[in-house]
Amino acid sequence: MTSIIPGSDPTPATVSPWWGPCMASCQTADGAATGDGGAIALEADVVASLERVKAFIEPRLDAAVIGSPDVAPRLLEAMRYALLAPGKRLRPALATWAASSCGGDWEAAAPAAIAVEMIHAYSLVHDDLPAMDDDDLRRGRPTCHRAFDEATAILCGDALQALAFETLARGMPAAVAGDACAVLARAAGGEALVGGQADDLAAERGWIADMTAAPTDEQVAWLERIHRRKTGGLFVAALELGALSARATPEQRKALASYGRSFGLAFQIADDLLDAEGTEAAMGKRVGKDADRGKLTYPTIIGTDASRARGTALAVEAAAAVAILGEPAAELTQLAHWIISRNH
Repeated sequence: MTSIIPGSDPTPATVSPWWGPCMASCQTADGAATGDGGAIALEADVVASLERVKAFIEPRLDAAVIGSPDVAPRLLEAMRYALLAPGKRLRPALATWAASSCGGDWEAAAPAAIAVEMIHAYSLVHDDLPAMDDDDLRRGRPTCHRAFDEATAILCGDALQALAFETLARGMPAAVAGDACAVLARAAGGEALVGGQADDLAAERGWIADMTAAPTDEQVAWLERIHRRKTGGLFVAALELGALSARATPEQRKALASYGRSFGLAFQIADDLLDAEGTEAAMGKRVGKDADRGKLTYPTIIGTDASRARGTALAVEAAAAVAILGEPAAELTQLAHWIISRNH
């Protein structure tokens, strides 16, 4: 499978896709930080906000995987290794910030934040397996199947997935626990996270027609379909779960879901750019692997400049979506503007 050369522009001259006008007009908007000074200040604010979330959630994650004498010790060790690995804790941040933006509190949102991080951790363990992406490094450490073994890694993911739903069922109020489990199940299932991974593998391994031969707009549409499910679905779920914990109004939930859809694509574009341009030291995982495998990414289809512009435009869309929530959504707004400029 061959990729379009990064930086090339295969788009016919008669076509005017979003990545053309976006290049010139979508660099800044809606209060996004501009210039080196603004970017540095934004980075500092977001990092500080994420550190507050980590200080809140990490002791709770630790307590959630203490286990009982009935849990096999090696399995429990692998679960703790996967769940407690260093990370930004973006999904718990989205859950807690969604709750506070709707008048709720972090403690009520904690079961949601823990559960969505468990699903995320399980998905990484399984994605890294030799049968999937076959990665050796994750978050600066050996992947779970390298630190333990392949069978233990599979069982670790299985156990974390089940524990996520137990955490929601036991931790959320009875009035919303069923809805919460449904939200997370949908985001983690065949129509979202797992389905997106299946389509990603299908394109990479030639189980479907070669997408690199398709017109550029069709390649982009295919890629967005994958990532709205594989990556974006869990972001949207984190926001929805936080909103449920706060008993948010339908209008508030709609605003947060819209934010999540735009944020999820912006995050994936940033990830693709970092895989193309980042370093292993900064990322804590192998970079350049997507291009090596001939995998479709935003940079390989439309180039890095247009990808960055598209990500910036999506960040603006995300921020605009939560404007109706006012000042309580300030951290969500800052996160959206930061995500495309991050270096890890």
